[in-house]
Amino acid sequence: MELQEKIDELRRRAQATPAIGEPAIRNRLLEEVRRLFQDLAKLPKEQKGEFGKRLNALKAEVEELSTRAAGERQVAEVRFEDTLPGTPRELGRRHPIYRAWDEIARVFLKLGFEVEYGPEIETEENNFQSLNIPLEHPSRDAFDTFYVRAPHLLRSHTSPVQIRAMRRRRPPFRIIAPGKVFRPDDADASHLPSFHQVEGLMVGEDVSFAQLKGVLLLFAREMFGPDTRVRFRPSFFPFTEPSAEVDISCFLCGAKGCPACKGSGWMEILGSGMVHPKVFEAVGYDPEKVTGFAFGMGVERICMLRHNVRDIRWFVENNFRFLRQF
Repeated sequence: MELQEKIDELRRRAQATPAIGEPAIRNRLLEEVRRLFQDLAKLPKEQKGEFGKRLNALKAEVEELSTRAAGERQVAEVRFEDTLPGTPRELGRRHPIYRAWDEIARVFLKLGFEVEYGPEIETEENNFQSLNIPLEHPSRDAFDTFYVRAPHLLRSHTSPVQIRAMRRRRPPFRIIAPGKVFRPDDADASHLPSFHQVEGLMVGEDVSFAQLKGVLLLFAREMFGPDTRVRFRPSFFPFTEPSAEVDISCFLCGAKGCPACKGSGWMEILGSGMVHPKVFEAVGYDPEKVTGFAFGMGVERICMLRHNVRDIRWFVENNFRFLRQF
């Protein structure tokens, strides 16, 4: 048999061998290739170069077939045991703060409010002046505000979104403004330097405090239960007059008094009031023709109350044992 016929025969056997990935079979085939190299020495000088290339190509083909077959066998062995249970992947879930954000927004959307968003870097004009917060107000001090580069700062509330909306819209309208806000507070059980707010605004010709009470009562009962009662306590905010802090009856103890409500039977949830005439003047509205109410709440505060969480820092510590409860 001539050398070329031996090469062709060995190639056919290698390609037809189902177990070529086995080390013993691979070695045997390669040994046969080496013996063909011995036959190469018997060829005339002018044929050695050509047949040397053919034998090297055969050797590379045998090795490539063996490597491929070994890989396919390993895959087959891995797939063979198909009765073992798979390894489940744990799916992520929405953070409890953003779930509370969604639920708050859902309630006000049902009441006809629209959602407005604004930038987190604001101007002093929108964050302070237009909201009737004068230059000498303590909150405008550098120690109480994150200034980027005057007159720009990290917004300390989402009220600037209300200012932007009033400058762009004409009454009547009603909006909520959810978003992240920033204040240079030391982190403790009830404070964080960055947290979330949802503020609301309703403007029209005959908007009254009675409507504010009705809207917030409906909100409280949607969020905390149908038996929830609401209490308004006089307060002061530069951008509303009159102003009121809003409490709800403690849903954990039925307003009988417990550690969560500090024995009072009431829990504070937000601030509210009728929009100050100077705020309307700042955005070009005539306070003699329009009235409005505004309110604002901390999303973390609402979430803590609903789930009886005692420390706001637990929401941001990436403690999965805590977060998996929600």
